[in-house]
Amino acid sequence: MPAALQPRYRSSRQQLRARLAALFAVSAESIPLYSPPGEAPRLEAGWGFVSLSHSGEQLLLAWSPSAVGVDLERRDRVLQADLLAQRFFPPEENQALLALPAEARRLQVLCSWVRKEAAIKWMASSIAEELRHWYWDHTKQELIHLQRGLKPPSLCLESGGWLCALVGDGVGDTQWAEGG
Repeated sequence: MPAALQPRYRSSRQQLRARLAALFAVSAESIPLYSPPGEAPRLEAGWGFVSLSHSGEQLLLAWSPSAVGVDLERRDRVLQADLLAQRFFPPEENQALLALPAEARRLQVLCSWVRKEAAIKWMASSIAEELRHWYWDHTKQELIHLQRGLKPPSLCLESGGWLCALVGDGVGDTQWAEGG
């Protein structure tokens, strides 16, 4: 792991352990967290599932008794929405996006992107392998894996200028907490 990323890695894992310790009323050191650099963090069987996302100096953490994935991006992130959608989104989604005005399209591409990244984490897969297979149907408000037919519950909320996506069975029972 590059030296520049090591402090962020250590800090995020410390925060994850601290939040889980509070949740389970145990010491942070006793949390059975396995998080080798370059791999998604995971808990020992019976402790539930975790996911995290970094963007800039922000960190989004999630815990659930069932598989979960999260992603976080600044709402005002500058991106080439048309190029991203054309390159990485299924044709049917790209066509629907092209009908939107430019700013609405940029925001919709970003919302779709964070949902898809969260879904890929939920699957414990890789963005390179899976991104093209996910379709966000804006009209039906449904996230669909085109090859596997998966339709996991998903949520994309805005908080303080950030888009926060959550994918997994616990979406309906979501509790958001902000803090340092």
